[in-house]
Amino acid sequence: MHPILFEIPGIGFPIRSFGLMVVLGFVVGSHFFTKLAGSFGDNPQQDPVTYARLPMWGLVGILLGARAFYVIVEIARASTVGQRYLSEPLSIFYYWEGGLVMYGGLFGGVGLGLLGARRLGLAIPPVADLGLVVAFIGQAVGRIGCLLVGDDYGSVVAGKWRELPFPITLRVPDLAWLRAHPESLFDHALAGEVIWCTQLWMSANGLLLFLIGRWLLKRRRYRGQVALQLMVLYSITRSFIEAYRGDSVRGLWFDGALSTSQLISLGAGALALLVLIVLRLRGVTSDAQANTDGTP
Repeated sequence: MHPILFEIPGIGFPIRSFGLMVVLGFVVGSHFFTKLAGSFGDNPQQDPVTYARLPMWGLVGILLGARAFYVIVEIARASTVGQRYLSEPLSIFYYWEGGLVMYGGLFGGVGLGLLGARRLGLAIPPVADLGLVVAFIGQAVGRIGCLLVGDDYGSVVAGKWRELPFPITLRVPDLAWLRAHPESLFDHALAGEVIWCTQLWMSANGLLLFLIGRWLLKRRRYRGQVALQLMVLYSITRSFIEAYRGDSVRGLWFDGALSTSQLISLGAGALALLVLIVLRLRGVTSDAQANTDGTP
């Protein structure tokens, strides 16, 4: 656990592990986005150049959406943090204090990314397919930052499972270490405990969904299908991982029965599945999709 990797000599500016891994995830995702555009875009010659202009739209959407969802959830829960946002509105923009919701980032990135695609004259369905595929490789890298900073940690492991090795389980540093590193987000009550290593589970999940998405791209029947399929898969895998989370900051509902991400997963996954079923019943093909999205 290394919340601060190092400080820039002379000015003492800290380089935080979470921010660095998020940047690396964005760079990796952007690379694969333009690379896949040459293989699965409508215009293999021009699309890599045009698609390269979209990642910045997505990045702005991710930052705005992830923060907005967190703020909305905390205000809705009437938490201490939420009350602070109401009394000190400027604190909403204090990104360095943490507080991001992945689903908010996903919806924000997709929304602003698709707006950018429209402005660039790109068809929405193929952009959605490639955008969601590479979003998961970006998440696989970025989630490592959660481990390094002690965020998104799992619940305490009980009984015989405590002997399972890293990266399935993780032993939290002792209290002296946590007090010496106030930048770490591990709850001090967890000092020395064995917890589920959910941060790396989410990284592994992101990598798995990226590989599945890459495989599905070669087999899609119509543009937009892969994005819908990945949304269904992610809603399932994320809900499973959430059951092993131990940090209540993400928002818990119905006396802790469901987290905010699980509630969103139920809605988003069900909607994506419904659209897939409807399109299948209508016998949508690649040609039929092309006639509806305005591309040749």
